[in-house]
Amino acid sequence: MAMTRGNLKSALQSPVRNHRAADLIKRSFSSSAHHDTAYEAKESDKWEKITYLGIVSCSALAFWNLSKGHPHFDEPPAYPYMHIRNKEFPWGPDGLFEVKEHH
Repeated sequence: MAMTRGNLKSALQSPVRNHRAADLIKRSFSSSAHHDTAYEAKESDKWEKITYLGIVSCSALAFWNLSKGHPHFDEPPAYPYMHIRNKEFPWGPDGLFEVKEHH
């Protein structure tokens, strides 16, 4: 019932809004209203250059950063309280991904 009232109301108002609806159909986005292809091509070229410049600069920065040496620290002392095991693991005395010299 409500749907038929809505359809009837829109049918009665459609001649009034016909001109405005035609304008809305023509312009889907406000930025595409003027269709200046020269401006769009210039803008596209600008962003393409910015993208390539960004790729080159980020790659150079990453190469420079990764090529520098990094500090090596001494082995931490073997604290006896860090590896407390009250019972053995099912796969042996060491951790699952640890390999000790006694194996």
